[in-house]
Amino acid sequence: MTALYDCITGNHDLKLVFLAAVVCNLAAATSLTLLDHARVSAGKGRRLWLLTAALAGGTGIWATHFIAMLAFSPGIASAYDLGLTGLSLTIGIGMTAAGFWIALRPALPAAAWLGGAQIGLGVGAMHFTGMAAFEVAGRIAWDLGLVLAALAAGTGLGSLALAATLRDGSVRTKLVGAGLMVLGICGLHFTAMTAAVIVPDPSVALSGTAVPAEMLAVAVAIASITILVLAFAGLWLHLRDERRSVLEGDRMRGLANAAVEGLVVCDGDRIVTVNDSFADLVGRPAEALTGAVLADLLAEPAVAGAEAPEAQLRRAEGGTIPVEVIRRTIDFAGRPHAALAVRDLRARKRAEARIAYLAHHDALTGSPNRTSFNDRLAQELALARAAGRPLAVLCADLDRFKEVNDLFGHAAGDALLRAVCAAIAGALAPGQMLSRLGGDEFAVLAPNLDAAAAEALGEAILDALRQAEIGPAGAIAAASLGIALFPHDGEEAETLMVQADTALYRAKQEGRGRLRFYEARMGAQVRERRSLEHDLRHAVERGELRVVYQPQTRIDTGETVGFEALLRWQHPERGTVPPNLFIPISEETGSILGIGEWVLRETCREAASWEKPLRIAVNVSAVQLHAPGFAELVHEVLVVTGLSPARLELEITETALIRDLPRALATLRRVKAMGVRIAMDDFGTGYSSLSNLRAFPFDKIKIDSSFTRSVDTSEQAATIVRSVLGLGRGLGLPVLAEGVETSAELAFLGAEACHEAQGYLFGRPGPIDGFRHLTTGRALPAEDAA
Repeated sequence: MTALYDCITGNHDLKLVFLAAVVCNLAAATSLTLLDHARVSAGKGRRLWLLTAALAGGTGIWATHFIAMLAFSPGIASAYDLGLTGLSLTIGIGMTAAGFWIALRPALPAAAWLGGAQIGLGVGAMHFTGMAAFEVAGRIAWDLGLVLAALAAGTGLGSLALAATLRDGSVRTKLVGAGLMVLGICGLHFTAMTAAVIVPDPSVALSGTAVPAEMLAVAVAIASITILVLAFAGLWLHLRDERRSVLEGDRMRGLANAAVEGLVVCDGDRIVTVNDSFADLVGRPAEALTGAVLADLLAEPAVAGAEAPEAQLRRAEGGTIPVEVIRRTIDFAGRPHAALAVRDLRARKRAEARIAYLAHHDALTGSPNRTSFNDRLAQELALARAAGRPLAVLCADLDRFKEVNDLFGHAAGDALLRAVCAAIAGALAPGQMLSRLGGDEFAVLAPNLDAAAAEALGEAILDALRQAEIGPAGAIAAASLGIALFPHDGEEAETLMVQADTALYRAKQEGRGRLRFYEARMGAQVRERRSLEHDLRHAVERGELRVVYQPQTRIDTGETVGFEALLRWQHPERGTVPPNLFIPISEETGSILGIGEWVLRETCREAASWEKPLRIAVNVSAVQLHAPGFAELVHEVLVVTGLSPARLELEITETALIRDLPRALATLRRVKAMGVRIAMDDFGTGYSSLSNLRAFPFDKIKIDSSFTRSVDTSEQAATIVRSVLGLGRGLGLPVLAEGVETSAELAFLGAEACHEAQGYLFGRPGPIDGFRHLTTGRALPAEDAA
């Protein structure tokens, strides 16, 4: 080390040594900057940048060497061989180019280290070739140890320089690499100069082709100018790239921050920039994420190789969130970078979980739905078969649930369903399952229950419903239950459900609010009823329904004042189906709406064709009266058929009013405003009759036939009829007595001043053609009269 110090301070001009160091720094910084451009380029551009970097580096190394040689003063005459001097320049450029080329081979292991070592060897080759070109009047002896130390310094520091420079391409690493390169070049040169010992020898003469130091100075000046030009070019390129990078970054950041998804731009695995959405997802400022390692934030994809794989994003406060990652390669600041779109999947995962939940649960009550119930029933049946144990299926249906919606609104109906579900669930034991099948239908699956235990469970459920706190609808909330047992009532899931439903239907028929077990005879009755329901739905279009007419007569004059239209069903296989059988079915199934409209149109069309303006009385069921648009239907039928509203009389039973009195009265007032007459039918057979008469101004009262047929044999019936007739006179309402079949009954009614009568005595219900003499006013032909 002392010899090296003495060599530099004693045998060199320190001003030129400093100049050599400056040139070396410029050369190193310039060549490594150009090398970084070559690293991110491709094709011809890459080769051009590589050649330029080699030219700057090799020329700078050569200039550093010969400036230092000019600073060297051996104290005797010296000169430089022209050929070897030129060869040393070629070696410097060529070896540097080879080192840079090796360093940029990605397939080569430790390419940067090998390239740096190659440059170190190139510096050594150039130095000793330059020393061979040095002619002096003496002989040069070499210290082999120092020569090896010089080569080791050049190759070692050269490897470190390129490895540092090519690590990430930042300005900091470039400066570190340039510093290491300068140390390597200068260390090799001055260690090698220390290794050279010049022994003066007057017998050694300088060759005639040797170049004097003055000419070498000119060559070095040219090389230095070249380095300066290349250095300024490299600086300009660097500033241009930085400005482009800033502009590109600002543009990308503006676009990225407009995106809802998180966006990340990476150089390798190192984050270059992120948008605000990604920073919000991580929970750290965007500036703090620059330079971070992506793998520290983003876990491995859940599905490798997918187009948009799912991964887990680590948050700053701890924990992870599910994300979807889409990776693309983009050009960023003139270099390829990886761009990642990171989409927050939390909302989608919640939606998927909700969908999965709703696929097996009822949205209103949260209980398992029909799908879950069927799956569980299939499982329990398999277990019951294998273990030879019983199983019970209970079907429950709320009684008069529609009335809850009509009277209290759908919100109250929903609250009732939730309360019912909670009440039933509270009566179940572990292992038993409640399911809402739809509407107001519920099912309970009870494994390992025999008939007695199933009955006890059913009674517990009914009792729980009676005691449940279910708000304003509680006064009319009750349920009926049907029970089917495995294997007694069936061995298949579908069979058990059908049998339980059949038992439920029987429970409703027998008064509601009770439970019934399935019995074999129930099946035939239910099938018969379902068959009737099916045939009734198609009776109108098949032409099986017909209207018959029965005359209504003034008692005092015997004049026919109108007809009541009565519906009959002539089934092709069953024959005549009684109205008291099919009318209730049509009301329960809702088919009465279509049937009632057909009857109204048919009778109004027929009555409009009569020559005499007789009244036509049409029965209206409670279902029709409460259906939306009934008043509009009546108006439309009158307009289409041309029938005068005063000739149409709608007969309403008291039951239709009780169901929803305010709504029924509102509809009747709209109908009456058209001029249509309203009669109260079957008076005395319902309840609250007097209050109904007070609530609405009816045009007529009809006494039910059950009272009329007994007036001449039953004093109670006679008293009731007298009371109704007196009530009619007091209210100014005409009274019509139905079911008059004998002269004695007619005489009693006449004596009591009854206005009108209807019954077999005046004519049986039949086709209107049989009453043409009444609708035209012309007498029947003699043969017809006979």
